[in-house]
Amino acid sequence: MSFPKASVRLVLFPLLLAGGSIFGFAQDPRQTQDPMEKPRNVKTELKKAYKDWLEKDVTYVITDEERKAFKKLATDDEREKFIEEFWRRRDPDPDTDENEFKEEYYERIAYANEHFASGIPGWKSDRGRIWIMYGKPDERETHPSGGAYDRPSTEGGGMTTTYPFETWFYRYLPGVGSGVEIEFVDPTGSGEYRIARNPNEKDAMLNIPGAGLTLSEELGLSSKSDRISGMSMYGLKNYQREQDSPFSRLQLLTDLQRAPQIKFNDLASAVNTGVIEENPLNFDIRVDFFRQSDERVITAFTIQTENRDLSFTDSGGLQQARINIFGRITSVAGRRAGVFEDPVITTATTQELTEARERKSAYQKAVALVPGVYKVDVIVRDVTSGATGVRHVGFEVPKYDVQKLSTSTLVLASKLESLGDQPAVGQFVIGQTKVIPNVSGIYHRGQPLGVYLQIYNAGIDQTTLRPAVDVEYVLMKGGKEVGKQPENWQGMSDSGQRLTLARLIDSQLLAPGDYELTIRIRDRVSGQSLRPAAKFTIVQ
Repeated sequence: MSFPKASVRLVLFPLLLAGGSIFGFAQDPRQTQDPMEKPRNVKTELKKAYKDWLEKDVTYVITDEERKAFKKLATDDEREKFIEEFWRRRDPDPDTDENEFKEEYYERIAYANEHFASGIPGWKSDRGRIWIMYGKPDERETHPSGGAYDRPSTEGGGMTTTYPFETWFYRYLPGVGSGVEIEFVDPTGSGEYRIARNPNEKDAMLNIPGAGLTLSEELGLSSKSDRISGMSMYGLKNYQREQDSPFSRLQLLTDLQRAPQIKFNDLASAVNTGVIEENPLNFDIRVDFFRQSDERVITAFTIQTENRDLSFTDSGGLQQARINIFGRITSVAGRRAGVFEDPVITTATTQELTEARERKSAYQKAVALVPGVYKVDVIVRDVTSGATGVRHVGFEVPKYDVQKLSTSTLVLASKLESLGDQPAVGQFVIGQTKVIPNVSGIYHRGQPLGVYLQIYNAGIDQTTLRPAVDVEYVLMKGGKEVGKQPENWQGMSDSGQRLTLARLIDSQLLAPGDYELTIRIRDRVSGQSLRPAAKFTIVQ
């Protein structure tokens, strides 16, 4: 049975009235409290020393995240620890007592105040800011009096008169780019130079009709009004450099406003904590040793990732994957022996992308170390996805006895080629050979198997002047010998007591499975022998 709507309203109405009367007598005791008696939440103001440090000393180099974190600190002890950590993060060599960055930074401030002051302190000027942030430019062109100026073709050509101006050039600025050109103009003649937003700002004749014309304007092909309005930047737009376009200039100005990049510092911090968890990135690492001298050994760190684990994005029509790599080498005593940090970019066209994903990306850093026990901490991060991986690898750098037959690490390579007359520089270059190690040790059937080994202190046959060393390559599978081949020393290019073995083995005839390659070495002069070996796998 249903009730009429009117009866429902009659039943609810008195209840609402009753509810109103009941709650009408209840009062919140807080409403009777005197506002003047309420406790005040007052934030303590920073002491002048800390305020000056934040707003004057490091205002140009402190990041937004660091600034926010500093402002949240509650005690002076916390602020002191923050400041100490701030400088330590930027110290290029923490093992020394001096902080080279901090010392140079305050020298830059002193220089800016001495040379760039006008109506304002030098550190507040545009020139002072850039000098403090990035140091002395690689090249500096000054026109302190302005005057007659013969424009280059990129600015339209022709003669004009300029205000005082300077042009600074940096070959590379982290976080900004390569070939950075910054122009400063003093339109008031007061000594206060400002960063120019376009090349016309230094032109004192810009707003004077018929004066300071470009070649195009003199020929009547363009109008100065177009240049002033921005429709034609120089009156000869076809010769405009890309870096002088309005968008590029604005991008440069924006980049120069940011605090200088602390190169991969987040990776250095992550190495300490070993934090990787939700989005791991797998990679392989190997360490190889090559004798440089009696006291130094070239230690090569090779890092290899699967391209299928990387994130490719479009960049100017090309597909690119970017990873950042940071490594820190420490001795058994905990003293830092070296640091390496580099970006690695893998590029492929859209058509090649599918095939590129099936390949690997490799990076190598070679460091000269004294014999001893070390540890290397390596962190690799995919810039796009944020996927991160960390490895901690202990290793011992061997000491090569000048009286004993010895070898370098036996390297199984994915790529092995002679440099010929090319300069022996760059990654993966050992002597006159480019050797890209196959870190995983997995080869597809038919893929050439590169073998690289250096032999030290080998005897020389004095009658033939050839190495008195017998070398034989032996291939094992399942504990059984499946093939062997001797080394032919004819055409040996090495001299002295270092010999190089570098050859490619055809894997086409090898059935899929696990193999071991052993190189049997016997010195006929000293009678010493060695058998370095390495394992690999053949897949279809």
